[in-house]
Amino acid sequence: MRLNFTLFIIILISLSACNGRGGKDGAHTVYKGVYSFGPEQKTFRDCDNGQELWVTDSSKQLELKYSQLSFEKPYEPVYIEVEGIKMRSGKEGLGAEYDSTLVVQKLIKITKEIPQDKCN
Repeated sequence: MRLNFTLFIIILISLSACNGRGGKDGAHTVYKGVYSFGPEQKTFRDCDNGQELWVTDSSKQLELKYSQLSFEKPYEPVYIEVEGIKMRSGKEGLGAEYDSTLVVQKLIKITKEIPQDKCN
């Protein structure tokens, strides 16, 4: 009986660790911030904490919708809201100088208008 109770507690702890919120590494959540895109840079600045992240677009929509905004030059910032996962960046490649990478799984919103009350 005691072994079953201990096993139950371990399972509960494991499940609660998998359901993390608030942008912890590996947690699926909504991110709101400023995105810049160009040939050698795909970055996101989180409006909540100011953290700068490298971006990988697994949704295949973020870069497409960004290019459809028809900027005259690259790296113009836009406001985005996306669902994604934050994970530790790799040690090689273009995003290696960033501690974390935001893997975008779903684009919710993209606009040229950056809300100053949220992202200043």
